[in-house]
Amino acid sequence: MATGKKTNDLPFLLEKKEVVLVKPAKPTPSEVLSFSTFDNDPNLEFICQTIFVYKAKSFSSINGDHLVSSNGKTHDLELSSDPVTVISDALSRVLVYYYPLAGKLKRDSDGELRLNCNSSGVPFLSASANCELSSLDYLDGVAFEVAKPFVFDWPGEDDDGSHPLMLQVTKFSCGGFTVGMGLSHSVCDGPSASQFYRAMAELATGKTEPSVKPVWERERLVGKPTETPFQNPIDKSSLATSPHLPFAEIEHGFFNVNSETIKRLKTSLMKECGDEFTTVEALSAYVWRSRFRALQFNSDGKTVFSLTVGCRGRLNPPLPNGYYGNAWIDAFVTIMGKDLNEGPLSRVCKLIKESKKIASSSDYLWNSINMYERMRRENKKMEMDNAMLIVTDWRQLGLVEEVDFGWKGPVNVIPVPCIVFGYFGLCSFISPSTLDPAMKGGLRVVLSLPATAMAKFKEEMDALLNLGDDKALA
Repeated sequence: MATGKKTNDLPFLLEKKEVVLVKPAKPTPSEVLSFSTFDNDPNLEFICQTIFVYKAKSFSSINGDHLVSSNGKTHDLELSSDPVTVISDALSRVLVYYYPLAGKLKRDSDGELRLNCNSSGVPFLSASANCELSSLDYLDGVAFEVAKPFVFDWPGEDDDGSHPLMLQVTKFSCGGFTVGMGLSHSVCDGPSASQFYRAMAELATGKTEPSVKPVWERERLVGKPTETPFQNPIDKSSLATSPHLPFAEIEHGFFNVNSETIKRLKTSLMKECGDEFTTVEALSAYVWRSRFRALQFNSDGKTVFSLTVGCRGRLNPPLPNGYYGNAWIDAFVTIMGKDLNEGPLSRVCKLIKESKKIASSSDYLWNSINMYERMRRENKKMEMDNAMLIVTDWRQLGLVEEVDFGWKGPVNVIPVPCIVFGYFGLCSFISPSTLDPAMKGGLRVVLSLPATAMAKFKEEMDALLNLGDDKALA
């Protein structure tokens, strides 16, 4: 496990250049775009930051004015060694297709988000670090305060709105580099961000246009407000409370879970109840219980679990290929703390499995969209509480190894955690670094907790290594 506490003692010096605004390479439409019901959720008004880590390029030969990399692709001899040039140029060209991301985002007085496509440009920062990526373990398990300088926060909203996208490319003395991307969750969800990032990489490596053309069409997911007034499905007065809240210091953790451990967890659950569970179902149940114990919630209070479920292929009619707005729904489970803490873990897995099934139906999806539209028009939002855990699975985004700017795919991809509105209940399952063969087929659990609770959570996660012991699932 790796955790990050606040420190000013960074093991490198970082030289940053002035931020520039990268604009689309060609003229683009000037228009004001509206958003879907999902996009308009106030809880999504924050920037998601992700860091992609690339090793130095290795070239196999020189062919005239071009270098031939080990993956067989050719690159301009003068420019190909500079990731800043390659990526800024690719960004400018991809913005011709994703031109809304070069505009300004603003919530108007009527409560609606709108995006002014004015080609304002994407804030782009070039930086250099005086160390090798290997000295930072390619950001695998380093403290988040070490990784944080490789993304940047652009000043907030002005009269014209805020930038929905920003990029930072940091070069290291070894020839490797990182790409830090900040993207508004109001504009894009995980699959959408992956689609955009892949398109940028395609244009960087010779394609003249993205293989998947972006589709805006946010009106497809605008709901019809329900007739009954909105009532929050979560009664906060009944939720469990923790002695660790409010917190003075937050700590962020990475936990490796290898494929053999996942297999043993699934086997133990199957022996317990006879049913088979997916990795997400099994590990979500275990993490939910571990977090409950670490925070020492009272057992006579309720606790809530939410799993983000994609709905791109579940709508009728389905969303068009290339749609890059938010298209996911929450699958909820609410149980008493005692049932989570003391009951069989297999029962928790069954509840998660059933919630996924319910959330996958078209009726559930549209009922939820219509409810969110009613909330929006009443200027209400779903209240968050730290007795709730939200799990999101990044592993299907295809970001590790597959997004190649000419340096092969990234060897590591990590989310930068953020605490939104005082809520720290987001947990992500992400692919492991490719540099650790022992983690092939495994995953990493990323979550944040009050510093006073992290040691207990680590203890619970360490118990995964001893699933042969009957006490492991007790």
